[in-house]
Amino acid sequence: MKWTDVQEIGIALAESKPELEPLSVRFTDLMQWVSELPGFDDKIERCNEKILEAIQMAWLDERD
Repeated sequence: MKWTDVQEIGIALAESKPELEPLSVRFTDLMQWVSELPGFDDKIERCNEKILEAIQMAWLDERD
């Protein structure tokens, strides 16, 4: 899984952190959690705010 796999990441976060409200998560925490997901294999420096926003929206869609 790479940073650009936002839909897959959103699903994984919805499954692993169902108790959290995606819009209340700080981007620093989100980046850390994504990097710790099983099967995630990408460099932290490839991440940016636009990607994190897309992941956050995918997570929100998956949760709802």
